[in-house]
Amino acid sequence: MIGEEKKEMVKKYVDAYNSFNVNDMLKLLHDEILFRNISNGQVDTETKGILEFRELAEKSSRNFSSRKQTIINIATIDNQVEVQIDYEGILAVDLPNGLKSGDKLQLIGKSLFGFKEGKISLIEDYS
Repeated sequence: MIGEEKKEMVKKYVDAYNSFNVNDMLKLLHDEILFRNISNGQVDTETKGILEFRELAEKSSRNFSSRKQTIINIATIDNQVEVQIDYEGILAVDLPNGLKSGDKLQLIGKSLFGFKEGKISLIEDYS
């Protein structure tokens, strides 16, 4: 799999994420997908395998009335794709951390995507 194919796969994943299409997201993922969300240097969420990822993706999609990841920059580094992301989301529910339904979240972060057997096998989100 060459770098351009990997970048296109990541773009398709982001498009599916933005349109809340969990099934299209899952089609791009390896059965052994490892997902980590890393905030302030600490892993605060981790899933292993497609079933755990599906649960998280479905739960997450219910938390937002709208969300959009905009790719600012995309680069291939070794066997990974690194993406700089501008993120904006509107909450659909109240969260335990005090954020309320209707609140807007905005952040800039980066995501690393790893690949195995022609599918995405690793996603690490950094914020």
